[in-house]
Amino acid sequence: MRNLITHEWFTIFTIIGLLAIVAAKFLNTMRFNDFLYVIGNSKYLKIYTKDQKFVDQFDSFLFINLALSSSIFIYYSYTTFVSPLTFELTIFLKLLFAISTIIIIKVLLERLIGSLFEIDSLIDNYLFQKTTFKNYSGIIFLIANLLLLYTSTNANVVIIATFILICLINLIGFLTSFKNYQKIINPNFFYFLLYLCALEIGPYVLLYKVIREYNA
Repeated sequence: MRNLITHEWFTIFTIIGLLAIVAAKFLNTMRFNDFLYVIGNSKYLKIYTKDQKFVDQFDSFLFINLALSSSIFIYYSYTTFVSPLTFELTIFLKLLFAISTIIIIKVLLERLIGSLFEIDSLIDNYLFQKTTFKNYSGIIFLIANLLLLYTSTNANVVIIATFILICLINLIGFLTSFKNYQKIINPNFFYFLLYLCALEIGPYVLLYKVIREYNA
């Protein structure tokens, strides 16, 4: 399977992802160290939620890694489980663009909703929590990619284990947010369900359909 993929480009994109993580750590070493222990520890969320900005450099660097690493992982997973592919830079860049665009548009739409309903502070805090766990997932994707590309570890095991771990991380993030805003969510549970379907589940269903249509 590894022979079907050109590693040179994946190596370049992986290095860019690593450099982005290094840049985030260099930018704020203390914050990065706290970020690494965010799972099961609310210290990071409590401290840095107050300092968030519309465009946060620290999160931006981690987002670069998230976009690159998740794209590599999805491309490799597709090659492993769906249809063997030789690497084509154009296809990979389209996938990278699609993933990046979906994430950015989701954030902008949620900020717009917050502005329209005058709940900017609430939405900003929620987005910070969600972004944190997504960026943490990016590091997991990076580690998985290193195992897939440069070791003889069984690809199926790595992909499935990574998928389960990513789901658990984001579930923890979701439950953390739900717990923090439960008093607001409970009286508006119907609207909360609409939000989940439209902005949380919908974009990923769309991405899945795009990938399926390409395979067809």
